[in-house]
Amino acid sequence: MPGRGTIRTYVAIVAVTTFAQALIWGVNTLFLLDAGLDIFGVMVANAAFAAGQVLFEVPTGVVADTVGRRASYLLCIAILFAATLLYVWLGAIHAGLTAFVLASMLLGLGYTFFSGAVEAWMVDALGFEGYEGKVDVVFARGGMTQGAAMLSGAVIGGFLGQLDLAIPYVARAVMLVPAALIGVFLMHDLGFTPRRFRLSRLGEETRTIASAGVKYGLQSSVVRPLMLAGLLQGAFFMYGFYSWQVYFLDLLDRDLVWVNGVIAALVGLSGIAGAALVGPLSRLRLRRSTIVFTMMALQAVVIVLAALLQVFWVAVPLYLLGTLAYGIQAPVRQAWLNARIPSAQRATIISLDAMFMEAGGAGGQVGLGYFARAFSIPASWVVGGAIQLAALPFIWRARQAAAADPLETAEPSTAPQPDCSRPVAGQRAC
Repeated sequence: MPGRGTIRTYVAIVAVTTFAQALIWGVNTLFLLDAGLDIFGVMVANAAFAAGQVLFEVPTGVVADTVGRRASYLLCIAILFAATLLYVWLGAIHAGLTAFVLASMLLGLGYTFFSGAVEAWMVDALGFEGYEGKVDVVFARGGMTQGAAMLSGAVIGGFLGQLDLAIPYVARAVMLVPAALIGVFLMHDLGFTPRRFRLSRLGEETRTIASAGVKYGLQSSVVRPLMLAGLLQGAFFMYGFYSWQVYFLDLLDRDLVWVNGVIAALVGLSGIAGAALVGPLSRLRLRRSTIVFTMMALQAVVIVLAALLQVFWVAVPLYLLGTLAYGIQAPVRQAWLNARIPSAQRATIISLDAMFMEAGGAGGQVGLGYFARAFSIPASWVVGGAIQLAALPFIWRARQAAAADPLETAEPSTAPQPDCSRPVAGQRAC
């Protein structure tokens, strides 16, 4: 089958990088609290991570759309390796909020080299190889892999954290080594022609990237409202993930770090279940906009209910129902977005979309974190659910714009067509 090797490599990248990341997901808040920060300081440090992503998304998009997607991915791994070990050292010396803010921004820089690059690499490579299936299914397979890696990584990280909260970070750095090897030996830029990049032209290239983002993103009647919805959804997404680590232990009224590892694993399992439902839902011929709208609404409702009921054995399943809905929504939204953007600007627009969500995440973590300190975490969840509900009109607007577009009505394969304006040796006929 055309594209089989690319899909395997994509799944391997998702598996290893997610496993490495997930090792600290269940203990990150506890690690920062142990390092001397309070809950608001934790959210500020995490918001700095998102702010770093916002600042660097467009400039690093230059690398992905010029030097190449593999080069961007390898830069991501190198920076994350260094920044993760820096986090360990800062925690050991109780360096304080300012140091963690700077380290978090460095982590954010690392992730901007990943966001957009791997997704764009996979979609373009499949188009080059003649893959004729739906990319929704490939994204769903990646989502299931991500969930499985998150499950195993979070459980292992939770138990390692029970021994010492710094150990999961060291383990993450170790796992980034095989992640780099996959990029070096298995990831090749297919269906994309690299361009020469000069540091002296960074400003010019950045303006070119920004112009493409405006043309194919902000001026699109479908992509623009999707990005604005992502901005609002991001306001709770990262805050919710980091705040439940405290909220659920408070509800349990027991200081059991390993429980957070188990819950983080269940979040991964619910994501797997959600992604597994994408295939059956696609056979029902539901429109992507319908799925995204319904799942986002469900997430908002369960967030508010989990905050209002405040019973551990009820709040946790409700939150997991929300992550299941996200597991369905994410690959469908990815495919919907990729169907609207050209290959040459794919990494740019995907990075711009990520920037919107990260901007929401930065603002949400600071704003909701302050609200949680002033009132309570459950109160901040109610506000976060209301913000997510405010994203629904934008999804509806994108749906209406897409309904009048033959591209949406026909529901074609989202595999990209070859770029005949830039022929590549070995590329299938235009």
